[in-house]
Amino acid sequence: MTTTMTKILLAAGLTVLALPAYAQNCKPAVADSELAKPGTLIMSTNPTLPPMQFVDSTGELKGMRITLGNEIAKRLCLKPEYIRIEFSAMIPGLQAGRWDLINTGIFWTEERAKLMQMVQYESQAISISVGKGNPLKIAKPEDLSGRTVGVELGGFEERKIKELDKALTDKGMKPITIRTFDNFATAYQALRAGQTEGTVSIDATAAEYAKRGEFDRAMSGLFPTPVALAMKSKPLSEAVVKVLNDMMQDGSYKKLMDEYGLLPNSKPFMINGPSS
Repeated sequence: MTTTMTKILLAAGLTVLALPAYAQNCKPAVADSELAKPGTLIMSTNPTLPPMQFVDSTGELKGMRITLGNEIAKRLCLKPEYIRIEFSAMIPGLQAGRWDLINTGIFWTEERAKLMQMVQYESQAISISVGKGNPLKIAKPEDLSGRTVGVELGGFEERKIKELDKALTDKGMKPITIRTFDNFATAYQALRAGQTEGTVSIDATAAEYAKRGEFDRAMSGLFPTPVALAMKSKPLSEAVVKVLNDMMQDGSYKKLMDEYGLLPNSKPFMINGPSS
């Protein structure tokens, strides 16, 4: 990373997480001109969504998306490097060329596909987490009327809970009080502290917290939507698509999805972006 870029990132309060370099016994599949840093695939992530992306007790980045990102970089003969940053800054940072790929489970939408090269690789839905024992007996969307819920700022989940709130108020029901947080970890902390009555997150994360015995899942499977990797560079996105299709052919993609209980793509990967 250049000195200038490092200063920019440090000034913005970002955390740069570099991983050990892979043996460079192959030729990089992407030209340096398409990358923020020569020979390196810089990916942004917000590791507050276990088991998909998180930081373990030793400070190591772990999870399905980290494993996938590392494998993509390896097959492109590039060194993987991660920048830890809140989701709300990811798209502007990608457009500014600060990183090459958003690897945080960004939901695919038509609006986003007009801005970035997006490659769908899994489907996700959202859940409502509540306190242990579900004391408020929340079981359906209407039960959120008049309740306070927390959600990460700027994501698909915030958009959908706002849409649900409008649907409820259009029926004459009390609005949902929506509290936004910088990330899902703080949203769950607020629920733990009793500052909210529910947290909106992806199914996999809500299931993980339920498995740990910290919270219950009152609802799941809401608003199922494709999840994507996002890139600014068309040549990079084409190279990533080739890697993913190779992984589909050799079985490693399905093996990874199965490990995390995710529904794998059944059709070849393709780019859904502004010039596709």
